[in-house]
Amino acid sequence: MKFYLDEHIPRAVAEGLRRRGIDVLTVQDADRLGDADRRQLVFAAMKRRVLVTFDDDFLKLDASGTPHSGIVFSQSGRRSVGELIENLILIANVIEPEEMRNHIEFI
Repeated sequence: MKFYLDEHIPRAVAEGLRRRGIDVLTVQDADRLGDADRRQLVFAAMKRRVLVTFDDDFLKLDASGTPHSGIVFSQSGRRSVGELIENLILIANVIEPEEMRNHIEFI
């Protein structure tokens, strides 16, 4: 599974996942900082990446029928960096990318 980390996800999460062999692209790495949420979701889908976010606007985009490669949603401040990394590794190890299509996983 490949992840696309929204701009508010701490950089340490990307670094921790990469150290564990997980394919991660951040909004900053993709030079898409400040893009509208819909554009971010479409970009992630084009790259077949699961979007990881704290932003509940992505839940609204899902509800409106915007197709995507999957969303992992966590409320900001609810999880430590370590907990986010552990949860994302678990998702990468137990869920197939096809199962994430148009699916939201809450952590």
